[in-house]
Amino acid sequence: MHKVLVSACLLGQPVRYDGRASGHPDCLQQWQRQGRVVPLCPEVAGGLPTPRPPAEIPGGQGAAVLEGRVAVVNVDGEDVSAVFLAGAEQALQLVRQHGIRIAVLKSGSPSCGNVQVYDGTFSGLKVPGEGVTTALLRREGVQVFSELQLDAALQALNALEA
Repeated sequence: MHKVLVSACLLGQPVRYDGRASGHPDCLQQWQRQGRVVPLCPEVAGGLPTPRPPAEIPGGQGAAVLEGRVAVVNVDGEDVSAVFLAGAEQALQLVRQHGIRIAVLKSGSPSCGNVQVYDGTFSGLKVPGEGVTTALLRREGVQVFSELQLDAALQALNALEA
């Protein structure tokens, strides 16, 4: 049985920057009951408190943060890249420890976004891009989906187990 890395906020844990949880779709609850889910909030794992000031990646490129070309900054202008990188490394350790090949992570997040993230202006504008954790996991060969792509994640999981 293959394990799936899942953003803790999607499982109902109140770890988002605003201290809330996100929805927890039925599919994720089923995987949890099956013992497939490995939960993680990379931002909390990296050392950020809950609640915390919102953070964004200027330009929306998590890979650029991994390469040290761009910083993750919070709304107060503080560089919080080190914490985001530490959380991404913890996610990578879990992936390696559990042989994880699929992750379902929170859309839009500067850690977990996989298609779009906020652009770094704190204006609510999203741009094509990915979060820091997503970028690192993809380098490791993990397929990263969001909660908006659960059908595709289920198909990928079924393909692994076929």
